[in-house]
Amino acid sequence: MKQDTLLGAGDPACFTVTRAAGSSPLVFTCDHAGNRIPRRLGSLGVSDSELQRHIAWDIGAANLGRLLSARLDAVLIAQTYSRLVIDVNRPPGSPESIVTLSEHTSIPGNEALTALDVQQREREVFAPYHQRIHDELEQRQKAGRPALLVALHSFTPSYKDVARRWQMGVLYGRDARVGKLLLAELVKDSALVVGDNEPYSVSDETDYTVVVHGERRGIPHVELEFRQDLLASEAGCSGFCDRMAPLFQQVVAHLFPD
Repeated sequence: MKQDTLLGAGDPACFTVTRAAGSSPLVFTCDHAGNRIPRRLGSLGVSDSELQRHIAWDIGAANLGRLLSARLDAVLIAQTYSRLVIDVNRPPGSPESIVTLSEHTSIPGNEALTALDVQQREREVFAPYHQRIHDELEQRQKAGRPALLVALHSFTPSYKDVARRWQMGVLYGRDARVGKLLLAELVKDSALVVGDNEPYSVSDETDYTVVVHGERRGIPHVELEFRQDLLASEAGCSGFCDRMAPLFQQVVAHLFPD
């Protein structure tokens, strides 16, 4: 009998939650935390070495998220499956939602998908992850608890052979409240090269998490990018945790004064 679901008994849940009862207003998300592929999809025709690269996940971002979650007693909601299965930070149906080519790498398992194939990935991987974020923010709103959404990502030191000078980037769209507060503090560190909406920027076409759960809900939010070679070690992640945790506390105190 043909399996009518994408995820089977041997597949993990599509997201993990760390510190679900965290007391902080901060809600961390990590859209590209994992590089798992559902068993039913095999390897998508991609080699193991390619699945370890940035095309499959945001290297280091989940580890940084766990450190920040522990330091700040904040919830972290992290996606388990690779962006090659479906990118949960892209609107469903967009050209970058399920790609057949990532940088220079072909993704054979994403070619010639049926409408059912796409619907399964949206229903079983994309939707539950975003439902969990929605539920977290909804519960806080009903309880009168403040929320500050922070989406954690990492980026490659170079893209298509062009080097990127930034060490991290602060991204925002229509609502720059949190982005500007963080930038004002980060630029004081002369040893840190920070991008203001670089190397990416937030838009309705290229982003989903902060647009839907932040902008449309009307809560403070920001998307942060860290250069992945700087998150490749435990020391690197710890360093960014030490750098960012006090800034998050400052922003929380500014936005939600007692």
